[in-house]
Amino acid sequence: MTITYPSPIFGPVKSRRLGISLGINLMPGDGKWCSFDCLYCECGLNKDKKAKQPLPSVEEVKEKLEAKLKEMSARGEELNVLTFSGNGEPTMHPSFLEIVENVIILRNEYYPEAKVSVLSNSTQVHRKDVFEALMKVDNALMKLDTVSPEYIKLVDQPNVNYNIENIIDCLEKMKGHAIIQTMFMKGNIKDKNGKEISVDNCKDEYIIPYIDALKRISPKKVMIYTLDREWPTDGLIKASKETMDSIAEKIRNAGFETSVSY
Repeated sequence: MTITYPSPIFGPVKSRRLGISLGINLMPGDGKWCSFDCLYCECGLNKDKKAKQPLPSVEEVKEKLEAKLKEMSARGEELNVLTFSGNGEPTMHPSFLEIVENVIILRNEYYPEAKVSVLSNSTQVHRKDVFEALMKVDNALMKLDTVSPEYIKLVDQPNVNYNIENIIDCLEKMKGHAIIQTMFMKGNIKDKNGKEISVDNCKDEYIIPYIDALKRISPKKVMIYTLDREWPTDGLIKASKETMDSIAEKIRNAGFETSVSY
């Protein structure tokens, strides 16, 4: 069963990549709002999760976050990271930069050792305000599942103008601040005619050009992961530990710090 997260604050939750994380969901709490429609999204497909509620306001996010941080701090609760994530792409919020600045101020007051992270699909990185906001946070986790336009169209299903070369150029301009996050998986899906199409991006035909892109971007870290929670599309298969370790070794051999989540 897929997940819909409360808005604007949820958790804290245990993240397999980031530790104890307090979620900041800038999307409506009753559905999705995303520039991708990934076949593997734990929140389900866009058409099945249409939101009716409005986006949370700058003041609502600020007030709800401060109340939660006060409560957690008073109880002496541990917090490793404040994470922009949830029911879609957080950088699509029109006031994303202002909200990021508010979150950093509150983090500094209540949990100065915690990191501020953004989980982004990279579709809005070309926007000046979004780029500025991403450069302010501790961890800008930017999605790059492949450099194949055909695979991106098939699996990530962008519903905005998406040019992989432009995305890589923008990530390169982050000058080592970006953390690249990549989903690897196997399996087959059926097209509208019932024909099976591979969604396996673990092959060298995908890995070699992907590593070439990493060399251009020079990320401070690469995080690779595979299917974990429920997903909405039949035919997807979790990549094995052996496959993930093999991919990680290739990335490390290219000179990049790499973490693996199975």
